[in-house]
Amino acid sequence: MNLVVLACAIGLLGAVGAEPSGNGAWHERFITDSQGRALILYGLNTSSSAKKSADGMPWIKQADVAQEYNTLGTDFVRFLIQWSRVEPEPGVYDDRYLADVRQRISWYQAQGYQVLLDMHQDVYGSAVGGDGAPAWATDSGGLAATVQSTSELTSVQPGVTHAFDEFWGTQSGHPEYQQHYVAAWTHVASYFAKNSTVLGYDLMNEPWGGSVQGPAFETGPLAHLYQQAIDAIRTVDPNHWVFVEPEAATANYGLPSALPKLNDPRTATPGAEARIGYAPHLYPAPIDAGGTYNGTNAYLTDRTLASWQKQVQRTAARMDAPVLMGEWGLDATQDGAHLYVDHVQALLDTMMIGSSYWSSDPGSWSPWKAPGKPSDIASVLATAYPRAIAGQPVDFGYDKSTLELTVDWNDKAGVTGSTDVYLPPGDFPYGGDVQLNGDYTQKWDAKRHILSLTVKATPGVTHHLLITPTAPDSGQSSIG
Repeated sequence: MNLVVLACAIGLLGAVGAEPSGNGAWHERFITDSQGRALILYGLNTSSSAKKSADGMPWIKQADVAQEYNTLGTDFVRFLIQWSRVEPEPGVYDDRYLADVRQRISWYQAQGYQVLLDMHQDVYGSAVGGDGAPAWATDSGGLAATVQSTSELTSVQPGVTHAFDEFWGTQSGHPEYQQHYVAAWTHVASYFAKNSTVLGYDLMNEPWGGSVQGPAFETGPLAHLYQQAIDAIRTVDPNHWVFVEPEAATANYGLPSALPKLNDPRTATPGAEARIGYAPHLYPAPIDAGGTYNGTNAYLTDRTLASWQKQVQRTAARMDAPVLMGEWGLDATQDGAHLYVDHVQALLDTMMIGSSYWSSDPGSWSPWKAPGKPSDIASVLATAYPRAIAGQPVDFGYDKSTLELTVDWNDKAGVTGSTDVYLPPGDFPYGGDVQLNGDYTQKWDAKRHILSLTVKATPGVTHHLLITPTAPDSGQSSIG
């Protein structure tokens, strides 16, 4: 971590930090499925290994995807792709690469997942020490781009700054770079437009403004690129969600974003709602630097979590967009790691949003210590949560100390289907006991550990659901 960034983040948190504002009331929009149900997506990023692999694919095999579900109960993956792989030469698209992506999407489809395609970049591209952009779309101006000990320090190398400036138009030499980027996204969207497992598209991982930073970058070059890409994608794919990220150098640390509301051309069709989502990341400075979650680090991290919630709510309200936490994670071998995961999961429940943990690659930041072998953090990540809510969510949360999952929602016109919750077998080995007001039917999928509840619609009534583990001596699960 750049120590200058760390110092600024800590200082600004003193000014903008705030206590969480309460469960759910801030946000009226949710990511929804074809039945109108609110989706709470919970999963992993797959994966960092794709950045450097020979074929651009992550480390996983089909059996790893099955184990991911069986171990964690997740229903979502943020799948990394790269511009350099999509368009290896100007105007030439590699559909064999996209076919490999599609094959892996089918592995997730078999497990009931939804997939977000993330056009990933870090430090612009390989020609300046990073990954993402192809070498032919990189102009470093002949300036130094020496790889440093952290990506933040590499990002401010003169050659990297120049490359970003050329892309964003701060320098005027290569306006075609953005045109190619938008066209590459259009090709990807056309390829996956009819794929029902694909949730949507994350337009750029952790954008960096080069020599232009802050609100000037987010309301200027970044918003301009996003709008161009959204407009182009809608010419070939009118239905999938499009997600945008803020400038990572501030928003990751709980600082404000200036992203403006973006227009979705699909709203020109009567009755069609915008499908633009907001996908910030969360990396509190002490945690991102590999620190422990205790003492002063825990205090500063908790301040970051509170500020992050407040700033994300403000931005989402301004954009009229649902929120999906695109990345979060830590070195799980550090002291306090399990408690930090618990606290972030509680924050996700408070905000009623989904997330994707970084990352699935086996190692210290992963739920796998080796392929096929869960790490200690896996049992902490495996949590009870509502996967789909058949109405307007009001509040939900999972108390790990009492093993109580609560979900409240109101009926909403046009929404059909069941409310589905995942009950991890580690906490609910004998199933669960249900308390729910109103008339309802239930179905328990013991193999997948999913409880589905179909409630008779009652206008003006809030449905209150409480699920607790069934006692081992009760004979059988009340939901079995």
